[in-house]
Amino acid sequence: MSRRITGVVVALTLIASVSLAFDPLKLVESARRQIGVTRSYNPAYQTLPYPNGDVPLETGVCSDVIVRALRDQGVDLQKELHEDMRQNFAQYPKKWGLKQPDPNIDHRRVPNLTTYFTRKGYNLPVSDKPADYQPGDIVAWDLGRGITHIGIVSNRANSKNVPLIIHNIGQGVQEEDILFQYRVTGCYRLRR
Repeated sequence: MSRRITGVVVALTLIASVSLAFDPLKLVESARRQIGVTRSYNPAYQTLPYPNGDVPLETGVCSDVIVRALRDQGVDLQKELHEDMRQNFAQYPKKWGLKQPDPNIDHRRVPNLTTYFTRKGYNLPVSDKPADYQPGDIVAWDLGRGITHIGIVSNRANSKNVPLIIHNIGQGVQEEDILFQYRVTGCYRLRR
């Protein structure tokens, strides 16, 4: 009987460890489909359904690009992050004075996403070499004055072969040449 239970635990652990595995080019395409649809930037707090909650598709913030692209690949980052925060709240940033997780906003905050990705072992060394960034990687930046940002590495590049980034930094979702415009603070590859 104990072998059977051990086998189930091992199987569930393996399933959990690959829960965010996906095709990186499909993730890029999911992010790219947001261009021209999400045309504004709105960080306002909103009450969202749970799970699978989202702000109106016409608006959002940088993290919503990631959340929507992953959701299109069958991963509900709102739920995944909320469940991890419920079990490991002390491991997450305390910038907002919360005493417990909030499924309406936690997945929309870059420091929470980067903490989650790191906790799950998806982080890679930060690099100044364009070739180290692959399509579908998620990159985080420090824009200065405590402002953070996040986007998805595209499968397109500029004339110097630096990958473009799909993100929303204030004008809606765009695909732009910004990888090294700001200080990169994290790179995450959600496949191993």
